[in-house]
Amino acid sequence: MTDTSQPTSTPRSQWWDVWDQFKTHKGAMISAVIFLIILFAVTFGEALWHFDATFIDIRSRNQGPSWAHPLGTDQLGRDTMARMIRGGQISIAVGLTAMLLALFLGTLVGVSAGYFKRLDGILMRLTDLFLALPLLPLLLVMVMLFREPLSAAFGTETGIFILMVSAIGITSWMPTARIVRGDVLALKEREFILSARSIGTTPSKMILRHILPNVLSPIMVSATLGIANAIITESALSFLGLGFPPDFPTWGRLLFDATDFLQLYPERVIWPGLAISLTVLSVNYIGDGLRDALDPRIRGR
Repeated sequence: MTDTSQPTSTPRSQWWDVWDQFKTHKGAMISAVIFLIILFAVTFGEALWHFDATFIDIRSRNQGPSWAHPLGTDQLGRDTMARMIRGGQISIAVGLTAMLLALFLGTLVGVSAGYFKRLDGILMRLTDLFLALPLLPLLLVMVMLFREPLSAAFGTETGIFILMVSAIGITSWMPTARIVRGDVLALKEREFILSARSIGTTPSKMILRHILPNVLSPIMVSATLGIANAIITESALSFLGLGFPPDFPTWGRLLFDATDFLQLYPERVIWPGLAISLTVLSVNYIGDGLRDALDPRIRGR
């Protein structure tokens, strides 16, 4: 007779172990809360805050913080909080989209170089070439060459958005490619990969079913770091006056506009600078926590 007194429990998912390890990283948890608050503010802020970011009220220009304008107004009377919310939407959208592009390119190059030996030399020399290029001058050249054509083809805001995302994504995929390549080279010699190859598994199925799921950890960590890098790069270009025009505020553009009034109204520099710093720091700490949680050598300690 079979003993049925012992209850059967479902196997615990690996992602629960990752979450348990991530919760022990206090910095990552606090940063995740801060980042979610920032995302909520920029996503739903316009629905909750009744001021238009582009509305000009000359009679209210250069006001300090008040109940009507908690962060004050700028030299044209535009509400700073409304512009911070709109700027956060653009900056974070650029950061997320550029990160996805860089992640796609980096993963594609890294997996191809690590799995196909004949492509390894060519793709790694291409990666070294991009790493050797001076980033900021290359971005400046791309902006100067493609700003006007893209603006004419897609409109000012969409054209500049495509330009920022493409420029940042194309110049930031290299670290992901090198990390993924190293992991793929190690995975190729594992027993389950050799077994799958011995039964005739095609390269495409091998990559999709066995390689990519096992390099998900470094890809996710690279994603968090890529968001921070993209936000900083976009802010730097906007600060130099080469990003979005003044009608489409980003945090970097707000910082650039506020430098002319630094001595008279220093708070105008503080708000966008604080938003950039908090976002980048929180994303970096989240990446730190994910790295520890996804590392099987650390998990469970």
